[in-house]
Amino acid sequence: MGASLWLASCVSIASAPPGTPLTEVVAQFGAPTLQCVDRQGQARAVWSGQPLGQYAWGTTVDAQGRIQGIESVLTDEHFKVLKQGEWTSDQVRCAFGPPALIETVGLPSVRQIVWSYRYKQDHVWNSLMYVYFGRDGVRVTQFHPGPDPMYDQEDSFPRF
Repeated sequence: MGASLWLASCVSIASAPPGTPLTEVVAQFGAPTLQCVDRQGQARAVWSGQPLGQYAWGTTVDAQGRIQGIESVLTDEHFKVLKQGEWTSDQVRCAFGPPALIETVGLPSVRQIVWSYRYKQDHVWNSLMYVYFGRDGVRVTQFHPGPDPMYDQEDSFPRF
């Protein structure tokens, strides 16, 4: 009995089957962090663990209020969608949820806005995906992963 109770409590949001009413998903897992309209003009919901978590889940919602399936969105595979056409900051937020950090980097002549998403690179490494928006902060200019300094273990090494 104890094992079945434990398994029942470990149900993931990603296990909600396509066709489930969004209201049922919300009743079980809570309100989405963000609801928006995606690049294709479809309603979307995103549940995010940012700024400190490394996971977020998203789904498209049809006109009847039913989900199309919930997918993990903070993955190397999903970040590759940023290579497809031009992306605005609103579209990035709708695809991945809010970032963990928003910073301005670079010298004044080449300053850019950078959004950082905490995630597990290759499903293993504590990383940030850096998404650059150029000087105006509107359109994605580049993106790349890097180590997450929140997990630096510098103090664990002996000092000489």
